Amino acid sequence: MNRAGPFTLLRTLTLCLGLIAASAHSQKAEQTMTKAYIVAEIEVIDAATYEGYKRAVAPIVSSYGGRYLVRGGQTEAFEGQKPDGRVVILEFPSMSAAKSFLNSDEYLPVAAIRQKSTKSRLFVVEGMPQ
Repeated sequence: MNRAGPFTLLRTLTLCLGLIAASAHSQKAEQTMTKAYIVAEIEVIDAATYEGYKRAVAPIVSSYGGRYLVRGGQTEAFEGQKPDGRVVILEFPSMSAAKSFLNSDEYLPVAAIRQKSTKSRLFVVEGMPQ
């Protein structure tokens, strides 16, 4: 038997175990990644223009891993004032994904449509660790 054989096998096994451990660590990091939420309060002042925004933004949200959790449903105030207009809540896989969406070349021109047709306030909130 060639003496390099057992050492080559040992090196190969060590490399494989290292790759498996790195993969498991990466998967665990993805599972524990904290989600992020974009919360928007939107008072529509030009409904026709805003409808164009709604049509244009949905596919961009999806392309950045986002999804709508709330999109203009009924609101009731229990403390303080009820928001003027609509409330929209988007969920993203991470704070980084939410910020990438908001700063993307695809979204910025669409955001300008929302800004012209509404009075709005947006903020990003990091969720609880999974």
